[in-house]
Amino acid sequence: MYHFKTVNTPVGVLTLVASDAGLAAILWENEVPKHVRLRPLNQDDQHPILCEAARQLEEYFSGTRQQFDLPLDFAGTAFQKKVWQALLSIPFGETRSYRQIAEQIGHPAAVRAVGAANGRNPLSIVAPCHRVIGANGKLTGFAGGLAVKAFLLDLETQRERAQVVL
Repeated sequence: MYHFKTVNTPVGVLTLVASDAGLAAILWENEVPKHVRLRPLNQDDQHPILCEAARQLEEYFSGTRQQFDLPLDFAGTAFQKKVWQALLSIPFGETRSYRQIAEQIGHPAAVRAVGAANGRNPLSIVAPCHRVIGANGKLTGFAGGLAVKAFLLDLETQRERAQVVL
């Protein structure tokens, strides 16, 4: 059984989904239904994991949180989970290419497969797939849209610059 709660954020209304084991998904307003298949969903605005995820997202958007500390419940293949774990290691305010992720997980020839797994990441923002860019430095696909990806990267790099100035 999965529980959900919706939250308003600077990037729109997000639907947070959790099992009793951890946060399982963050869904965008215009999410493609096949992107994350977690059913059945039961609305539970008081579920402790969902409340904590909402609080940490609020802190992230307000500039007081750079890293999430939540139990996660990724549902995917072994390869996808390896990619998603690699996303968690990308530092706040930095980016990696798909090739760098492929090399990091020990599959240097699997750049396209890494891109596909990145595109199926159910935990956008928390598992920061927005920090993965093309080898040429350009922004590539993102479930929330490229404008949101740019917004998140700008949010993080502006905070990083502000901290360096202080």
